Amino acid sequence: MTILLSIKAVKRIMVIAVFSVFATAIQAQDWEAGGWIGTAHYFGDLNPNYDFGQGELAAGVIARYNFNQRLAVKFGGNYGNISASDAMSQDIFQRNRNLSFRSEMLEGNINFEFNFLTYEHGSEFQRFTPYIFAGLSLFSFNPEAQLDGVWYDLQPLGTEGQFRGEEYDLTQVAINYGAGFKVDLNFDWSLNIFISSRRLFTDYLDDVSTVYADPGDLEEIRNEIAQAFADRSLNNSGIPGNQRGNSQNNDAYAFIGLGLVYNFARINCPWF
Repeated sequence: MTILLSIKAVKRIMVIAVFSVFATAIQAQDWEAGGWIGTAHYFGDLNPNYDFGQGELAAGVIARYNFNQRLAVKFGGNYGNISASDAMSQDIFQRNRNLSFRSEMLEGNINFEFNFLTYEHGSEFQRFTPYIFAGLSLFSFNPEAQLDGVWYDLQPLGTEGQFRGEEYDLTQVAINYGAGFKVDLNFDWSLNIFISSRRLFTDYLDDVSTVYADPGDLEEIRNEIAQAFADRSLNNSGIPGNQRGNSQNNDAYAFIGLGLVYNFARINCPWF
């Protein structure tokens, strides 16, 4: 109960913070905005070796307020797709487990940035810098899997024996961190290259975390569809209580992107 209340409190704080920063940025003159395109990557029970080769298309929007040449606050919204399949693994246990999923990711975030070099739009000698950032993300996901050509939402099925009303939350908070590189094309436009990772507080991004549930209980509490998705092993090894996932390590996801950002600040000429 305490953890649940804490998550709800963090969500409210994030919403207030994002709107506060947005209002500040609109009123300020030293802010910039744009968009990015790149890839989304999932890491978890179906991709435990952090294979970046399974990335899918992602995109988002960026708004940044520069406090000075070193510090900035950035907020944005991102959309992407993630997926993974045990059939692509070289591990015998994974291939036999035979699970798979896909999910849409929708995210809002706020980050504080630090530039390693002094950075100023329009400057001949301060027109690029590597940077790091950290902040919070509020994201939604919805793992799905396919059976006989039909896609099903996995969370409502309680595939690991969750009772009704005890399913994992499809909206979660994450710690957001990463690094990037900014470079001016001219005074108005700049390129941003970045990699941004998420530390999650859930292990159910892929609907896989703990052990196999009892098939009889699943059929009684849910239905035959839930039973079919709970154990898809090739040799019927889904004995109740046997390992299905690794609950010791939460899932994660990351974005790699290239952004084009427009600078709304203007040089103020002296008035006589």
